[in-house]
Amino acid sequence: MNTDKEYLTEAKYNEFKKELETLKTTKRKEIAEALEYAKSLGDLSENAEYHEARDTQARVEDRINHLEALLKHASIVSNHDTNKVTVGSVISVVKEGSKDVSVYTIVGSEEADASQGKVSLRSPLGQSALGKSKGESFSFKTPSGQMTYKVVDIK
Repeated sequence: MNTDKEYLTEAKYNEFKKELETLKTTKRKEIAEALEYAKSLGDLSENAEYHEARDTQARVEDRINHLEALLKHASIVSNHDTNKVTVGSVISVVKEGSKDVSVYTIVGSEEADASQGKVSLRSPLGQSALGKSKGESFSFKTPSGQMTYKVVDIK
């Protein structure tokens, strides 16, 4: 995993911590029991239950490793009023040539979810908006061409 700092809200940090604890305790135990049961069925070379349990074990261990590294490098951000766009800022922007205001929250890549208006700080929009003040414009390239937005408000 990349050792760059990962920005998370406190809620997302706690969610990942809870998931990690569940994986390390409950899920590992369930997998161990499934492996024991599958071993009791006999020949492991043609034992579908055994191979499925091993695959599940590998996925769970990968997720545990990912979450441990993520939490180790996490920096918790809080939403706050500011004069400049930072991680955790909720920004209102207007696309050049439009009057429609769009609202985005600048978050770390693990929390990005376009359907909820959460934009990664590593996305073109997020990178371009960082450090901008209310009233400032910013541009970035997209597959459909250059996009220009103006920051209307920062919360």
